[in-house]
Amino acid sequence: MSLTSLDAISPLDGRYGSKTMALRPYFSEAALMRYRIWVEIEYFIALRELPLPALKGIDKHSLDQLRSLYQNFSESDALDIKTIESTTNHDVKAIEYFIKDKFDAIGLSEFKEFIHFGLTSQDINNTAIPLSIKQALEEVYFPALKQLTQKLKDLSKSWASIPMLARTHGQPASPTRLGKEIQVFLVRIESQLKLIKDIPFSSKFGGATGNLNAHAVAYPNIDWLSFANDFVSNHLGLHHSFPTTQIEHYDNLAALFDNLKRINTILIDLNRDLWSYISMDYFKQEISKNEVGSSAMPHKVNPIDFENSEGNLGLANAIFDHLSSKLPISRLQRDLTDSTVLRNVGVPFGHTLVALQSTLKGLGKLRLNPSAIERDLENNWAVVAEAIQTVLRREQYPNPYEALKSLTRTGSTINKETLQQFIEGLSVSEAIKNELKAITPQNYTGI
Repeated sequence: MSLTSLDAISPLDGRYGSKTMALRPYFSEAALMRYRIWVEIEYFIALRELPLPALKGIDKHSLDQLRSLYQNFSESDALDIKTIESTTNHDVKAIEYFIKDKFDAIGLSEFKEFIHFGLTSQDINNTAIPLSIKQALEEVYFPALKQLTQKLKDLSKSWASIPMLARTHGQPASPTRLGKEIQVFLVRIESQLKLIKDIPFSSKFGGATGNLNAHAVAYPNIDWLSFANDFVSNHLGLHHSFPTTQIEHYDNLAALFDNLKRINTILIDLNRDLWSYISMDYFKQEISKNEVGSSAMPHKVNPIDFENSEGNLGLANAIFDHLSSKLPISRLQRDLTDSTVLRNVGVPFGHTLVALQSTLKGLGKLRLNPSAIERDLENNWAVVAEAIQTVLRREQYPNPYEALKSLTRTGSTINKETLQQFIEGLSVSEAIKNELKAITPQNYTGI
């Protein structure tokens, strides 16, 4: 039976398959095969460029054929590798044998023992995986996040002049502006993006225990550390970690996952605030006439996009957290726990991508409800008490805080008329009274 989205165990490949499809070229098993072949082939070519006498006679056409192994990697190639792996029971060795078969087909049989020369599996894994993550970020994640931040930027500008009652501890507080509150999240995300782009994509490339032992014993006159630095940096575009054990220590990868988790946490905060504003009727949600808002209550339009996003961000963060705390730990020169964990690296990216799309979709449905926002302001004239007592402090009026506290905590309704009467009873000049009367919930919004 062929696997369909209805048969998938994970919703990332099932229900959300269409939303996460863009990540498959980076995080699927076939993708990992392709990145491994990429590293193996480029390593072989780099050995040829040393040059090693044993690799003389390989022309440019042959190099183009070799690079086509990963550039034109196909599903059929992936199936061939899985067939080899069923015998070897070792995924990286299956890659090596697959490439050796291709060398035979190309007519390069005499050179095939320089495939995977002096390497251990982790020299391939710890370069292939950071390479895939780097490209996934650049080609999928950053563009998706940019769509969301651009939407937030547009909304913050559109709503820049909309006064809104703020709430601290859930209680009415000094008014703010809706656009500014959206901008808070925009700036937080952009600040984290600056940090994330400073984290290097590190990789290990140093043989069985990180010391380039096999390379040094075979060709003791070659500066293999310089070679490894050049290969990782200039051929793969990664940062070479040295010294290491058999594996990359993953500290920078952990920093990356922690940073992605922080961005997701900011988005959870955004989703919850927007959910709250919808519940307060500050926003209506626009949906197509054929959509159902609730299975039982026809009048309802549930804020499902923000809820869906919040749930997926929570799942992503749980996995990012495990990755960042587990990967930097390995017994002695290595254990195998990082291998199985890293196979799940695409999962938190998948949940994050679903969440980004959901939040963006939710933002697109929002329709401002000015009457509800205005009604909340008008019903909470008490929030200008802070303004009145601060101006009175400026004028050195005796005990202004206590005077306003007595007024606003009487339990009686505080409205425009109540405050006007209070101001009239103050022993201040008419100019100050007029200044105080001009303060309203709508204009007391700061800078």
